[in-house]
Amino acid sequence: MTTVQIVALVVALLAYAGTFWHLLSHLLNKKIPKRMASLALLLIGLLLHAFILLPVLITPQGVNFNLFNILSLTSWLMLTLTLAFSTYRPVLGLNLLGIPVAVAGLLAGALWQAPYQPLATIGHGLEGHIILSLAAYCVLLMAAIQAILLHVQNRELKHKTERRIWVSILPPLQTMESLLFDMLLLGFVLLTAALLLGAVSVENLMAQHLVHKTVLSILSWLTFGILLVGRWRMGWRGQRAVTFTLWGFSLLLVGFIGSKFVLEMILKIA
Repeated sequence: MTTVQIVALVVALLAYAGTFWHLLSHLLNKKIPKRMASLALLLIGLLLHAFILLPVLITPQGVNFNLFNILSLTSWLMLTLTLAFSTYRPVLGLNLLGIPVAVAGLLAGALWQAPYQPLATIGHGLEGHIILSLAAYCVLLMAAIQAILLHVQNRELKHKTERRIWVSILPPLQTMESLLFDMLLLGFVLLTAALLLGAVSVENLMAQHLVHKTVLSILSWLTFGILLVGRWRMGWRGQRAVTFTLWGFSLLLVGFIGSKFVLEMILKIA
């Protein structure tokens, strides 16, 4: 890394940490965070994150979608979406978990690289498949974080704990559930489009080492589809929604990140 990139990395980490501390301290003290200040600080972190990521992602040899670049890009996209949601929805709790994820992704992309052959020329179909897949992963990652928050909040309500931290700082349970299913529906639509476009764009699943990823992605798609149908027809909610969401995202995570880790870091297939 150059000196400029190191400075940008440090400032980005400080911006992320500052936003996290501002939100956490205000919410724990039951005070309303300064929305414009926190969003502006978060935006600084995201801009610097992008500044660090772009040179290693878009190289003279082509687009470098190695494991650590994907982690950095996915975490950046996810936090960018939470920033957009935060402008008109009560999702401060989501930012509290989203920021550490972005920090982990930023550090992974900045400090490590994996064997990978950059994509110098790809068709529009495959390009669209990659973009839609990343968008779906980001939205469903947000949904998984939302499901964790919903579980913790529901647990505090059921067990009647003395210090209901998450109950006090998060929106009402019904609002949290509605937001979860909004994310799941959007993520399911994006994942459906990505799978359909991939089906017509990918030429050889075996040669491109995509069989495991495809099977697990389809299983994840079925899990989310069953949950959405269950919500629509039978009013599924609560812990069942949380369980299905986490299982669906786990399948997606293993299929995408897991397969890339095995191929690039263990088998050394670029």
